[in-house]
Amino acid sequence: MAGTNRELADFLRRARSQVDPSRAGLPPDGRVRRVPGLRREEVALLAGISTDYYARLEQGRRIIPSPAVVEAVGRALGLDDAGRAHLHDLIGMTASPVRRPARGVQRVRPGLYQLLDALDGEPALVLGRRTDVLAANTMGKALFTDFDRLPPRQRNYARWMFLDDDARSLFVDWDVHARAAVESLRLDAGRDPDDQATAALIADLREHSREFAHWWEQHRVHQRTHGSKRLRHPLVGELTVEYETLSLPGDPDTTLFVYTAEAGSSSKRALNLLASWTAETLTGRRGH
Repeated sequence: MAGTNRELADFLRRARSQVDPSRAGLPPDGRVRRVPGLRREEVALLAGISTDYYARLEQGRRIIPSPAVVEAVGRALGLDDAGRAHLHDLIGMTASPVRRPARGVQRVRPGLYQLLDALDGEPALVLGRRTDVLAANTMGKALFTDFDRLPPRQRNYARWMFLDDDARSLFVDWDVHARAAVESLRLDAGRDPDDQATAALIADLREHSREFAHWWEQHRVHQRTHGSKRLRHPLVGELTVEYETLSLPGDPDTTLFVYTAEAGSSSKRALNLLASWTAETLTGRRGH
């Protein structure tokens, strides 16, 4: 089973295994369950399709289900919005195996750089395809790392998260955020499975990180929209930042991440201290 077919099959089997039959609204049939999750025929029943049709879908066959059927399967499997979007992507690629034209190098508009600079005191990052870090303001570099000083190939959030020891030390809940990075990358890879740069990144991370390889095989997807991160910063100590993501009209492959802390909190004071330290460092550099 090649490429996209295997991706679809793996995703559907994983999703099916995660559904609790007792919560799926199915009547008990008295049969012993030897594996976790739903049986194929149960997914088909919940989705209102034949067992044979669902089996062929799970095998990654080149069939073209209607949007209504895809939505029904998503509901039967209890997929969230990100999971349903990923299912649509995988089925679309299976049904229409036409290679997409190669996408060019992403560029950041001058106005977006100005916006980053205007976010004075608030760390911000701009991420592109496959979690590439396209830009960061001064506070973003101070809070996480100065991606501009890394070789171009290494300016990637997932690569930094898994292969940089400083990232492991920075995040209090490293495993939570590292796993989310895997799931976000999986979602992005499903949108364009022919992208060679994405494939190379995934292969490299699978080779050099056992955690990445393990989580990648679980085939989970996640769309980062907002949340919080607990950090243990080497200069200002422990703090918690909240993040919001902003998708940019006209460039759906680019996302702005802005990090803030609650006013009056110890985390806000830590951010203010970091901003002061950053300003002093920049002033010192200009003085030389």
